Amino acid sequence: MINRELLRPDSIVVIGGSNNVHKPGGAVVRNLQSGGYQGTLRIVNPKEDEVQSIKAFHDVKELPPTELAILVVAAKYCPDYVEYLAAKKQCKAFIIISAGFGEETAAGAALEKRILESCERHGAALIGPNCIGLLTSWHHSVFTKPIPQLNPKGVDFISGSGATAVFILESAVIKGLQFNSVWSIGNGKQIGIEDVLQYMDEHFDAEHDSHVKLLYIENIANPDKLLFHASSLIRKGCRIAAIKAGSSESGSRAASSHTGAIASSDSAVEALFRKAGIVRCFSREELTTVGCIFTLPAIQGKNFAIVTHAGGPGVMLTDALSKGGLKVPAISGKESEELKSKLFPGASVANPIDILATGTPEHLGLAIDYCEKHFPEIDAIMVIFGTPGLVQLYETYDVLHKKILECKKPVFPILPSLHTAGPEVEEFLKKGHVNFSDEVTLATALTQVMRTPKPAPPEIELFGVDVPRIREIIAGVKENGYVAPSVVHDLLESAGIPLVPETVSDNLDTLVEFAERVGYPVVAKVVGPVHKSDVGGVALNIRSKEHLALEYKRMMKIADARSVMVQKMISGTELFIGAKYEPRFGHVVLCGLGGIFVEVLKDVSSGLAPLSYAEAYSMIHSLRGYKILQGTRGQKGINEKRYAEIIVRLSTLLRFATEIKEMDINPLLADEDQVTAVDARILIEK
Repeated sequence: MINRELLRPDSIVVIGGSNNVHKPGGAVVRNLQSGGYQGTLRIVNPKEDEVQSIKAFHDVKELPPTELAILVVAAKYCPDYVEYLAAKKQCKAFIIISAGFGEETAAGAALEKRILESCERHGAALIGPNCIGLLTSWHHSVFTKPIPQLNPKGVDFISGSGATAVFILESAVIKGLQFNSVWSIGNGKQIGIEDVLQYMDEHFDAEHDSHVKLLYIENIANPDKLLFHASSLIRKGCRIAAIKAGSSESGSRAASSHTGAIASSDSAVEALFRKAGIVRCFSREELTTVGCIFTLPAIQGKNFAIVTHAGGPGVMLTDALSKGGLKVPAISGKESEELKSKLFPGASVANPIDILATGTPEHLGLAIDYCEKHFPEIDAIMVIFGTPGLVQLYETYDVLHKKILECKKPVFPILPSLHTAGPEVEEFLKKGHVNFSDEVTLATALTQVMRTPKPAPPEIELFGVDVPRIREIIAGVKENGYVAPSVVHDLLESAGIPLVPETVSDNLDTLVEFAERVGYPVVAKVVGPVHKSDVGGVALNIRSKEHLALEYKRMMKIADARSVMVQKMISGTELFIGAKYEPRFGHVVLCGLGGIFVEVLKDVSSGLAPLSYAEAYSMIHSLRGYKILQGTRGQKGINEKRYAEIIVRLSTLLRFATEIKEMDINPLLADEDQVTAVDARILIEK
């Protein structure tokens, strides 16, 4: 629970506050005072009469009623302090800086449990334990530095790690990124990242609250809550970016199918973020760079102008933007020639617009003006301007400051000379701007922002999916494990997923009759072994009754063979769809190209069931091999609409069949008209 006493306490006591500002107890007191806390600040320290000019209480029993307590004492003392303060001193909020709890030992976990029970019993809020504290404009209840510049329109930052929060703040401060609040939840025993998002969502004030949220997550305790409130905030106009650390540990576990080997908790995180509309980041620099991007006006297109006085960085930025699918279009025509005539000889306006190292502040202003007013194809402007150390840049950066305020198109300042022009950059940041000192990092972060879809609609696509029939089929499965091909066929058919004509039998005459009815060539596959290809259980391009008989006899001798499946042989581009049930998240649906692309390259994209059509298209478009699906070297592309439809139908099937724990459809064969499931397997556990 998050209450007023935690956010806006009229009184605060630091248990363990001291005069040594190089230790947490002293640093918290220092930060509270230097942060301008206006309420009553109290200290409990049995060995000091005065702490940083504040009279100290020697015993907690001497305290008057106090709303918020910050504990900076050994873990073993914390449960008793919390119980006494909550019961006797009407304390309704606690921030426990101390470590040594459930993150270390079972005994520490027991201490943590006692603290939580006291807080729940007395209706008190709890941040921590094992955290750096809470930083707001009301009170700086943290023991660390840096203390970023606070601004109501700055970023709300929520971190599951205190030390990492400090490193992220360090990265942010040098970029000029301002903050509204910093939440270090530590062990998150009562208040986790999802709970902070819930509070921000339910109390959101579009006029006064921050519209940017940055998250550092080590554990997603409640994916549904995170999804719901992150999506809700984004729909209300917020923008959210997050790092999820530690996702790869479970990703290498062995499994019995392609999907089991690929679909890890990392796939679940990727799918969750995609569904919520959260921009996923992978480093501190990327997260804080995305945060800076979020402070600028939203970009309305993918066309960028680069204004620079140094050719190399402009080339590197052009390459990085192009690699991310963004564009640096050539600029030509009367207006570009007019701009060139106003610059020094040798300047280039083709884009990048290079005003040369000798270019003046006036030249910089002219180039920005032309991008803003005369080049309608340009959606945003990137300005690279540093110094070789020959001149000061105050005048240049003042021009840049004025143009950023005037322009309707977003302007991205890339000021790389943090050492040589440090004072000038600092002065520029003090005016409320941000700085992207590295152009490639900016392009990478911008690519992530542009690729992130909007939150998915909550509605489930039911058209053409026979839910009662699906439940009837699942109810008829009596044993756990991979189900018979007939059950697979019935489930996919009930979801409206097109299937290649097939039959399964242990009788050769039945198989021959089917093959002659649908027409040769056909494919034969052994039924029984899970990995048919590994045991020689697949035969393609069977063109006669005699050939089919030979393959049938061979396959029935394979270990565990029960029967043989015969299918009409069709051709097309091989695609893959799979799914795996991930505890707490639900079904993670994967799609990609089949064959080597899924087996070796693992070029797959993930989404969280149930999926919308927009999500399915986003998954398809994010594949590295997407150009193959569009058609290459004279080959026609696949029917992308049908592929997306099958992904959506499969996700709906899974939503109503949680007993399915793993499934693969590999391959689907696709051409410009149809996408047809050729081979599938489904693992059911009840």
